[in-house]
Amino acid sequence: MDLCFATNNIHKLEEIKAILGNKYQIVSLEDINCHEELPEERNTLEGNSLQKAEYVFNNYSVSCFADDTGLEVESLDGAPGVYSARYAGEQRSHDDNMNLLLKNLAGKTNRKAQFRTVVTLIQRDGLHQFDGIVEGVILEERKGKGGFGYDPIFLPNGFSKTLAEMSMEEKNRISHRARATQKLVEFLKRNQR
Repeated sequence: MDLCFATNNIHKLEEIKAILGNKYQIVSLEDINCHEELPEERNTLEGNSLQKAEYVFNNYSVSCFADDTGLEVESLDGAPGVYSARYAGEQRSHDDNMNLLLKNLAGKTNRKAQFRTVVTLIQRDGLHQFDGIVEGVILEERKGKGGFGYDPIFLPNGFSKTLAEMSMEEKNRISHRARATQKLVEFLKRNQR
């Protein structure tokens, strides 16, 4: 089955392909000649995920799925949340975002956080949403060179390595995106014709 993953983020595309293996043929936006920036104008992860998937489905007539992910920090009332990628500005700099988050957490003892991903699948027979969560804490300094986004400062509960210190295989066993994607895969398996 061919499915388009509606993202321009090469890191997300690599992660999803690694999670799904050869069960599905995942095509990128480039593969379907979609070169425009997908809209993300909603104020929830569910809304942004849906908006991106609808855009691709409506304009390119392909079965697709899109995700939106946010880092939700308890002591910051869930921020940066839906604004995680643009937390420090429209330049979407991972370094700037981490620096601002660490600054905003300075002196706070509650560093509990969770990554949450919402995946929206749209096919001719309708749409479905799946979510995945990984809980952890925000460290005071970066550790590791892998991953992307906030991975170097996020320590998942029960682990001694940040997401950035894990191999892609290790991360894909526990990550928020892996958990949401696994729900997507289980749905696809149950509903294959």
